[in-house]
Amino acid sequence: QVQLVESGGGLVQPGGSLRLSCAASGSIFSINTMGWYRQAPGKQRELVAVITSGSTTNYADSVKGRFTVSRLNAKNTVYLQMNSLKPEDTAVYYCNAAIAPLGGGFSYRNYWGQGTQVTVSS
Repeated sequence: QVQLVESGGGLVQPGGSLRLSCAASGSIFSINTMGWYRQAPGKQRELVAVITSGSTTNYADSVKGRFTVSRLNAKNTVYLQMNSLKPEDTAVYYCNAAIAPLGGGFSYRNYWGQGTQVTVSS
């Protein structure tokens, strides 16, 4: 069984910062791209930031310069440092990872975390 467990969401004032973490656990052979998506009420889920196993990153235009995605491969963990938060960043943030489970070779599957709420409000 492979699991993604997120932490770090909460309520923050505009201009504040939060750091999200997501740890992958279980019978893992290999992890490729990891990243974060978000879904605001009434809107579709959208990409926030992703990072490959080689540390190449990609960001949504709306978060460039404010958010930083990173990963610690030794701990199968991806992070999202969010600075200068705005009310429009309010959403449920989901961790996503392409993971090859043990016993399947390099056959990657898409996994999602349960989501963590980020609310930016004064």
